[in-house]
Amino acid sequence: MTALWLLLAVTALRLLVAGFVPLAPDEAYYWVWSRTLQGGYLDHPPMVAWFIRAGTLLAGETAFGIRLVGPVSIAVASLLLARTADAMFPDRRPGLWAAALFNATLLVGVGGILVTPDLPLLVFWTAALWALARLHATQDGRWWLAFGLLAGLALFSKYTAVLLGAGVVLWLIACRDAWRWWRDWRLYAGGALAGLVFLPVVLWNARNGWASFAKQGGRAGTDEAGFTLRYLGELLGGQIGLATPLVFCLCVVGVAVAARRWARGDAAAGLLAALVLPGAGLFLWQATGSRVQGNWPAILYPAACIAAAAFLPARLARLQRPAVALGFVLALAVYVQAAFAPLPLGRRQDPTLARLGGWPELAQAVEAERRRIGAGFVAAEEYGLASELALHLPPGIPVVALNPRWALFNLPRPVPGVTGLLVQSERRDSAPDWPGAEPIARADGPLLRARRGIEAERYRAFRIETRPDLPPTAILPRP
Repeated sequence: MTALWLLLAVTALRLLVAGFVPLAPDEAYYWVWSRTLQGGYLDHPPMVAWFIRAGTLLAGETAFGIRLVGPVSIAVASLLLARTADAMFPDRRPGLWAAALFNATLLVGVGGILVTPDLPLLVFWTAALWALARLHATQDGRWWLAFGLLAGLALFSKYTAVLLGAGVVLWLIACRDAWRWWRDWRLYAGGALAGLVFLPVVLWNARNGWASFAKQGGRAGTDEAGFTLRYLGELLGGQIGLATPLVFCLCVVGVAVAARRWARGDAAAGLLAALVLPGAGLFLWQATGSRVQGNWPAILYPAACIAAAAFLPARLARLQRPAVALGFVLALAVYVQAAFAPLPLGRRQDPTLARLGGWPELAQAVEAERRRIGAGFVAAEEYGLASELALHLPPGIPVVALNPRWALFNLPRPVPGVTGLLVQSERRDSAPDWPGAEPIARADGPLLRARRGIEAERYRAFRIETRPDLPPTAILPRP
């Protein structure tokens, strides 16, 4: 009961932070998705849009409403993870520590607040693992149907959920105790159910030239010929930081022990290893030739945390308590820095400033510039910047986004002959894609995005006009 109250307290804290901290550009972009629901998008499948739509229907189109479902669903996933661990290893009862280690990672403690496709993916991946644990504990083939539904929802969240299916197939092939399931029709019915859930994404891609499959499929490989350590160290260092050092080390040891027990015929340990090792191998291979984003391996941690809670030697099990404490202290430090910025760190040292800081203030400066030049709308080429402006500008100001991705949205296009203001980050070293854009000389210098006086980014301003020969554009929804 104490653990449940602690989970509720942590969830309440995360909800408080969710409502207090400004949205990151990607979160604002996914909010745009929620206002134009469809079977797929260029970047990912659509589940994150449904999460956001549910939250905004309950709490409005604010940072709190947009993020509302995230911390709540992570709390549910934590309970399921604890039940999973206890069902797989009833003699050890490692569920409490598995859930604690899971929540101690920054991938969950911080990533569970930010609403991105990784959030529903992690939730449904964990729920699918729970269904597999019930299957193993009860030997009731009906759990394949539940697994198929939950795996389909994970795939409806992000394409990397295919690693879930790959891990289960590996387990079914390599574990003698699991061979019996190949003769059970419910295994195949579960697979068909997963495909049915994912079908809207396939249909959307078919109608749009397989755009999303092509974009994400292009990431599954290496960018550089030959072997390089350039990104491998970045991947390992990122995981040590995002999982927190102690949790990462405990997970590595736990998975290694699970793999050894799998070799000796332990089916439950084999399932955990099969849900970690193929994905870990894929990400390590990809890091030998291209960058692997730090959030991608998050799906490996539910099974890894169970392994760490169940299989650690006694001398390492003593580190579970300090590992959890360190993780929560680090997450709290991130919360405080993101909300109040007590440390005057620059953009390079403070990711919370780079991604979260100063967006409302930038919108105020952009609105003042729009009024000064008499523009009828505001435009941006970067999808995240355009989405942030759509969220923060005063009501009634049209925001136009310019990018080929907007051709895949069912959003209105601007009419020709209207003067507007284009905002472009100085990080972009190219001329605007908007035809005929004219630089605006500002006596006050560039537009600034800053938090507590510390600069996060500078922006150029251009006078533009809508015209018939524009590249793909869209008028974004407003709250």
